[in-house]
Amino acid sequence: MPEIKNYTFSHTELASILLRDQGIHEGLWGLYIEFNMIAANVPSGPGLSTFLPACINFVSKIGIQRFDAPSNLTVDAAEVNPRPGDDNQRTSERKPLTPSPARHHPSVKR
Repeated sequence: MPEIKNYTFSHTELASILLRDQGIHEGLWGLYIEFNMIAANVPSGPGLSTFLPACINFVSKIGIQRFDAPSNLTVDAAEVNPRPGDDNQRTSERKPLTPSPARHHPSVKR
């Protein structure tokens, strides 16, 4: 079996993992990604004697943020991380996080 080197998650899968990790049980949440940008003149072309202005973006922080309305990027914390003993939702109605085995991460509860 080949060694797995990467694990990938959708926006909502990663938000669900972070909600569970932080113990959040209510609200609509989605990923928060903070970008920083720098500009530079970058060598280009043969001999690297020609320069072109460039913008370099990088991710400086990844987290979760609360949303007011649902969308394809949000998850309901009450569904993906219900409070222990919460009777407001039957177990059969919960939407568990079940990534494919190739994408399994140790922190994902099955």
